[in-house]
Parts: sequence; C-alpha cells; structure tokens
Amino acid sequence: MTVAVFLEHHEGELQKGSLGVLGKAASLGDDVVGVVLGSGVKELAAGAGKFGAAKVYVADAPELEAPLPQPRVDALAQLVRDQGIDTVLFAASVLASDVAAGLSARLDAGLNWDLVDLAQQDGSLVGKRPALEDTVYADVGWTSDVKLALFRPGTFDPVESGGEAQLEELAPSFENFSTQATMLEQAHEESEGPSIEDADVIVAGGRGLGGPENFSLVEDLAKALGGAVAATRAVVDAGWYPYATQVGQTGKTVSPKLYVACGISGAIQHKVGMQGSGTVVAINKDPNAPIFEFCDLGVVGDLHEIVPKLTELVNQRKS
Repeated sequence: MTVAVFLEHHEGELQKGSLGVLGKAASLGDDVVGVVLGSGVKELAAGAGKFGAAKVYVADAPELEAPLPQPRVDALAQLVRDQGIDTVLFAASVLASDVAAGLSARLDAGLNWDLVDLAQQDGSLVGKRPALEDTVYADVGWTSDVKLALFRPGTFDPVESGGEAQLEELAPSFENFSTQATMLEQAHEESEGPSIEDADVIVAGGRGLGGPENFSLVEDLAKALGGAVAATRAVVDAGWYPYATQVGQTGKTVSPKLYVACGISGAIQHKVGMQGSGTVVAINKDPNAPIFEFCDLGVVGDLHEIVPKLTELVNQRKS
C-alpha cells in the first residue's frame, strides 16, 4: 500500500499540520511519499525527508503558484493514477479541504474527514472520528479503491526522524477549467507572536473576562509567556475577539505545552479543542466550573486580580 501525504506550504515553510500527518503515516510502516505542489518549491520539498517521507513528488509549475484548489486536484489525480497510489492524507485547512473534496469527486474516491487517528487493522486502514460532541470515537473505513482522509487540525505533532527523501519531479497537465480562476490578491491578517496552532503556550479568555476591553489582561500574560492568545466560542460570537483565535469544536484544535484558561467554564465544546494540551491551568471564580474537573492546576479567584499579578511575576522572573 502506497500512502501519499499532501504537504501544504505557506511563505516558504511546510505546514506543521501536514508534517504531523506525514509522521503518523510513516509510523504505520507503509510506503509513504510526500507531495509538494507549487512554484519554486524544489528546495522546500527536500525538508520533508526529516519527517518520514522516503520520496517526495514535486510539481513546480506557474499554474500552482497561487493557493487555488483545482490545479492541485489535477496534479494529485494524475499522480494517483500514474503511480498507483491508493491512499491520500490531508491535514485539514481551507485549501486542503477544498483539494480533498475536489479529488474525491474527480476519482470517485471515499473521503473521511475530521479524523483524529489512523491505524492498521487486519490489513485495512481504519480511521477514528469523534462523535456525539467528541464524547465517543467511531471507527470509519473505506469501500472505494482510493482512500482519502482529512485530519482535524492539531491532531499530530511533527516528529523528526532524520531521514532524507528522494525527490521526483512531476509534470502535471491541467484541465482548461482548472486554470480559469486567477487570484488577484492575498490578504494576511496582521498579528503578533505565534499562531495558536503552533504556539507552545496559549492563554485563552472566556466570558468570565467581563468584556472585550479586559482581553488586554490575557494579551499581557501571553506576551510575558511568549505565547498566543485564544478565545472561546461565546467570546467570538459576542464579537470580543477574532474567529481565528477560537478554540473548540467549531474552532481550532490546539496542543500546546501550556494552556492557561482565564474565565472559561470548560464546556465540552471547548474542551475537545484543547484536551491535547500538556498542562492546563484554569483561573475561575466559580469553584464548580467544569474546567476544574480536567485541568492540572486550578485557581479559584478573581482573574482580574490574579492574571495581572501573574503577569507581573513572570516579567520579574524574566528580568
């Protein structure tokens, strides 16, 4: 069985999520290859060998310069057919989700999405998908010859194995309809510090902050810790903080080494987005808040007094 992993890249770097999926695929013991599609990406593709790819297919073409899905569907479909690849794995993102859906339609291939694990059972691949608000896990499989899988963001961390990958160039042909769209402009959100998907430390704020103006408390602590700021769905829905920072079932899944929850009750929808965190610290004035049932360290008290003091102590230790 040959497994291909779509290696997404942005601003000259292979994305953490797809490298994590690559490492997971390599751990299953199958023949694993990476696929890098873009323009001017040959040097970038060589770095995938360190994360478990024995071979990396590279399509370097001007049609692939913009992050548009259809040209990538063309390239992947041709690769699957020419090389006899039977499984293609993706780390979920806006682009990867579009590409996976398009490839599924093109190849009449089954696509399982929102997976959090993958295993070999009796010679067949079996994926695990959370269900019933992530309280149970369902085993899912494929009946099609080509199997496609889309993994929940933050599911796997990249693990360097120190290997080298053989690069093989692709020369894909593109359907006429695939090159009709043109990207006129890319807008990048202005932000400071790491993104919540990549941060080792996250400080998250909930409705307990009392209002959007009090997010400065969370921001100051995150800056002192060298981390990123996150928010709950209730906060985002209220317009207090951007959707890009939302952690939870309808937001992003994160797995930092340290997660500091400020004024967050700990509803199951939020828990499923951060339960992979190494150490969870909760600050809440309600001693019966559900978050105290699964945090590693709980502080019962007024966050408006505790968080500034904690920030002050962290800055003192740094000076």
